[in-house]
Amino acid sequence: MRGVRAGHPHPGPLPQAGEGGQPLLAVRGLAKAFGGVHAVEDVSFTLAAGEMLALIGPNGAGKTTCFNMVGGQLAPDAGSVRLGGVELVGLKPEAIWRQGVGRTFQIAETFASLTVVENVQMALLSHGGRVGGFWRPARLQYRAEAVALLESVGMAAQAERATSVLAYGDVKRVELAIALAHRPRLLLMDEPTAGMAPRERNELMALARRLAREQSIGVLFTEHSMDVVFAHADRIIVLARGELIAEGTPAAVRDDPKVREVYFGGGTTFDPATGRPSAAGPPQGASAPSGGSAAAPAASVGAPGSA
Repeated sequence: MRGVRAGHPHPGPLPQAGEGGQPLLAVRGLAKAFGGVHAVEDVSFTLAAGEMLALIGPNGAGKTTCFNMVGGQLAPDAGSVRLGGVELVGLKPEAIWRQGVGRTFQIAETFASLTVVENVQMALLSHGGRVGGFWRPARLQYRAEAVALLESVGMAAQAERATSVLAYGDVKRVELAIALAHRPRLLLMDEPTAGMAPRERNELMALARRLAREQSIGVLFTEHSMDVVFAHADRIIVLARGELIAEGTPAAVRDDPKVREVYFGGGTTFDPATGRPSAAGPPQGASAPSGGSAAAPAASVGAPGSA
């Protein structure tokens, strides 16, 4: 699969608001405390169909807590999460999934004992409510649909291979196909490029961006690799100590003094060519690398899986 190189314009038209001018996802006043510690406090943001929105912040910022409240894994103390005008707070995770919320995980979750195509068929069976049915062998159901989904993520040629023997980057593509099998309107991607090589990272996120545009899926993702965030997000929201401190385009967030101070430390600036933090900024006369961030190690902030 050939991904769009970092730094190139985003493919397709810009994301649009939903019917009646309403965003696909509207989060208002989200809050959560654990004992006396306010993990998330009064966080609000929106997400349009077809948009890639990155949620970033230093360790302990509240990213994971916020992410899990949006997905229904954690109940908020206050606030609202609306998808297409439907309130998700108070619904069980399965009911939220039925509303059209899909998710991928930091550690890819697939059935290692099944083939690539069987993994996607299982997801399609689940979406159709047929996992418990025994009137037809599972391997005969939804095969054409599963192959089509694998084609969309560049994995059709490996449909009959065991998932256990795939390279990790290919497993992440299979996981994306599984998520798409549920026809999500909102896709939550938790550390989608964790453990991947630089080139694989950018190819996966370019693929996710293209599919989001083509299928009008809103994508909310957390990510520690700043090269991935600044190359592939349409907008970025930044949390620090549970509060939203900045929101905007990658360029606006990159140049925000408060983000530099709170997120990266007072002496940190951004290399405008790559979006990666640099203590002294870019060298004079530096130009953008032709391969984007794939040519250099990613700059990461914090340990994977931290809040």
